[in-house]
Amino acid sequence: MRIDVHKLADEAQFNRFHALVLFWGVLILVLDGYDLAVVGAAMPSIMKDMNVDASQAGFMASSALFGMMIGSMTMGILADKIGRPLMISLCVALFSIFTAAAGLTSDPVTFSITRFLAGLGIGGVVPGITAQMAEFAPTKLRARLVTIVFAGYSIGGILVALTGKQLILEHGWQSVFFLAITPIVLIPFILKTMPESLPTLIKKGRTEEIRKIVGKILPERQFTGKEEFVVPHEDEVTSAPVAHLFSDGRAFSTLMIWTAFFMGLFMVYALSSWLTKLMALAGYSLGSALNFVLVFNIGAVCGAVGGGWLGDKYNIKHVLVVFYLLGAISLTLMGFTHSTELLFVVVFVVGASTLGTQLLAYAYAGEFYPTSIRATGVGFASGVGRLGAIIAPVLIGFVVAMKLPLEQNFMVIGAAGVLGTLAVTLINHRLSASTHHYDAAKDENV
Repeated sequence: MRIDVHKLADEAQFNRFHALVLFWGVLILVLDGYDLAVVGAAMPSIMKDMNVDASQAGFMASSALFGMMIGSMTMGILADKIGRPLMISLCVALFSIFTAAAGLTSDPVTFSITRFLAGLGIGGVVPGITAQMAEFAPTKLRARLVTIVFAGYSIGGILVALTGKQLILEHGWQSVFFLAITPIVLIPFILKTMPESLPTLIKKGRTEEIRKIVGKILPERQFTGKEEFVVPHEDEVTSAPVAHLFSDGRAFSTLMIWTAFFMGLFMVYALSSWLTKLMALAGYSLGSALNFVLVFNIGAVCGAVGGGWLGDKYNIKHVLVVFYLLGAISLTLMGFTHSTELLFVVVFVVGASTLGTQLLAYAYAGEFYPTSIRATGVGFASGVGRLGAIIAPVLIGFVVAMKLPLEQNFMVIGAAGVLGTLAVTLINHRLSASTHHYDAAKDENV
């Protein structure tokens, strides 16, 4: 008896197994988000301590992003080949050790090197986590669960905003980096309890492990031991995953997904690196500026979870288009809002429609590609998108150094939202793997 394991996963009810996958995804991205946001919170103190200007600081912030670009592309491919739990554990080790090591540095070059190495792990963990949640999540909850996982990024940013001011004032900027070593203790538990991808297990003939996982996905179903577990042809593990990103008519849509990620990550990292400094330029103290960072990340969590709910309820592509456009509008408004109370509201919307949008984009990319190339597809989209993340801190650093009116800084960031809107609009949603699965399910019921 042949059993399509992905059909079983698609139709399952949320249970303890899904909760475990969700728990690991959220926790790891909380830690990932902390390591990412910590530089933005500490940047004013680092600039003063190392005596660097805004342009140099932009290059320092971008070093981690360059590592993230390489990590997203290489780790995504390896995750599809050697297994996700092992690759995710390697990434956790990288970002924990080298973020902590950055706190030991005293010059811009050494700081940038350690942040680059941490970036390999920060970026590399993303495609594996996305593919993991997208593979095992029931269809009716998939977008919500993936965006909840990615809301962990924002929770990590919230932790930085809540603890950063006090730690930096009392113990120096190095303390917020030293704290990042703690996740290293989680690695044995990740390796022991995180499930492996089903296509990978099928390819390796590890039938007993497949049966255990399937039994956890559907605990109410009895299996005889005579079943042959299979996946649809397009979900089989391939030897050339990158080439398949451009096959079956996906080439143009893949390029548009990459463009959308570029623009989304440009907005996110421009704000992650410079929001604290831009608020300081607007006359706010470090404490007040970090309060804006806190509100920004709370908005991002709400935007991600709300966007995931809308994506499950309506066409996720249309939801994503609206979110990108809202990001462009709210960023422009941010530069022209002078009331502090109203500015907090606008910053909340900016968080929901920039970082929240990018988290929803990860969910969309995870649904767009078949399981066999999902980690590769998300990894390359994230990796190419990191070019926007790398360029953003440097470009905004130059803009800040030019001492232009504050509103023009935000308009530069907001322009990326307009281009992201156009890119998502041009994606051919009919090629999405989720659409194919839906059509296949309809055909079986005819």
